[in-house]
Amino acid sequence: MLGRATTEGDNVESNFATIWESIADVIGDDPALVQGARRVSWHDFDDRSARLAGALARAGLTEGSKVAEFLYNSPEYLETYFACLKQSYVPVNVNYRYVEEELVYLLDNSDAEALVFHSSLGDRVAAIRDRVPGVKLWIEVDDGGGHVDGAEPYDALLARTDPAPRRERSRDDITMLYTGGTTGMPKGVMSKVGGVVDTILVTTPPVFGLEPISQPDDVADFVVKAKADGFRGETMPACPLMHGTGMGLGALPALTLGGCIVMLEGRGLDVDELWSTVEREGVVSIVLVGDAFARPMLKALRDGSTSYDTSSMKLMVSAGVMFSADIRAGLLEQIPQLVILDFIAASEGGMGMALSMAGAIAPTGTFMPNPGVCLITEDDRVLTAGDGESGMVGIPGDIPDGYYKDEAKTAKTFRTIGGVRYSIPGDWATIGADGSLTLLGRGSQCINTGGEKVFPEEVEEVIKTHPAVDDCLIFGVPDERFGQRVVGVASIHTHATPEEIVDSTRTSLSAYKLPRTLLLVDHVPRAANGKADYPAARALLEAAAPA
Repeated sequence: MLGRATTEGDNVESNFATIWESIADVIGDDPALVQGARRVSWHDFDDRSARLAGALARAGLTEGSKVAEFLYNSPEYLETYFACLKQSYVPVNVNYRYVEEELVYLLDNSDAEALVFHSSLGDRVAAIRDRVPGVKLWIEVDDGGGHVDGAEPYDALLARTDPAPRRERSRDDITMLYTGGTTGMPKGVMSKVGGVVDTILVTTPPVFGLEPISQPDDVADFVVKAKADGFRGETMPACPLMHGTGMGLGALPALTLGGCIVMLEGRGLDVDELWSTVEREGVVSIVLVGDAFARPMLKALRDGSTSYDTSSMKLMVSAGVMFSADIRAGLLEQIPQLVILDFIAASEGGMGMALSMAGAIAPTGTFMPNPGVCLITEDDRVLTAGDGESGMVGIPGDIPDGYYKDEAKTAKTFRTIGGVRYSIPGDWATIGADGSLTLLGRGSQCINTGGEKVFPEEVEEVIKTHPAVDDCLIFGVPDERFGQRVVGVASIHTHATPEEIVDSTRTSLSAYKLPRTLLLVDHVPRAANGKADYPAARALLEAAAPA
């Protein structure tokens, strides 16, 4: 067995890698990762991650090097994340829906030096390899796709590589979460590991009825005692790990308590697989993205054609999209012992939470703010409870650090007001007399469809590259399952059908960004100053809808 994770003075750093090593030393035979028939013990999780870390080091990566993960949910996703933190590399999430242009942009923007990818995504990787010369190592996880020339097979690479030795690390090591920007191009949100660890140690145990953990040194003993007392931490991120919700609210907290991450095998939401897996694995906690997941999950429970044992369930956590009160109430009728936590959060920080349990359902879109969270007006006034004004949510503190290679956006979003540093991602809300926040939405025209962010400007610009198109406006309309769907209006100067125009964008835009409806109009509505008139565009679409 590997030696106990320590640093000088036998102190465990506030770093996920060192904490997870200390957990592997005391519960090595317990499962850490489960996906279908695959079961990875804590010992093997540590060992496989160390071997991957060794392979990355042999390829010439050094502290601060970026490693991109173009992967579906899988043990390899979390092994790669662990491997990066072991060597003080920076893990970089890549949306698996990205096509060639988006993939090139992210790899170049992040300065990625290695890419770990599923072979089923290999056609996109093969198409862009020559365009990203900074990538030194291409590692291919076999999931049935074709082999990409020059890529190293993941399991073979691990088998021939010795584990990287354990080492001292810093709480200031960086992770990076790529998220959409106002122009549609993703931006890397940088955070120091230590602050995130400290928050998890204090806030996560009480959710499970346990005492907070005072310092990283105590985690291993905490895990041993909690397991002896019957604690179970089987957690299912039903949403993608490449999103902040799946990783930040699902995998990281559960693993740091010595839990087990249970992943679905399907690449889309299959509610029968989900509830059957809950029953088979005794899942305690599910992490999801609002109504887009919860509505079909509830429908399956209410349908009654298949009976699922949900008695293990204790917790459901959501963030990223609206989680309606009626859906939460329905889930609590089906699983009365459940506690539901609905977070309002952005990649730039957590804002607040709404708690629901049987007999006490929080209103839709209303949250109690995290300590220090406030509303800030456009002229930098901090609002107080009951002011009656709307403002942008301000999140205090030094997590995250800012945006990678973008000082202008960092200065705009992370600002010091009244001597306090705030993250102000652009979410608008009002504050009630009781201090609660009612979310109004982003100040921009950002569309949120099934937890995916779609920025109209990006789609508009791509559509306008079609030779027949003069102008275009893209916006979101309500959708029962996905929250919003992407639609738009466009004007043309020569013959083209909406289908032809949308089809022409498929090599430049992910499928979820494509308009589901594109109405051709004589003139795209704009104000006299040239600014988009989105209300008028919506009215045109509504008028054209069949009665």
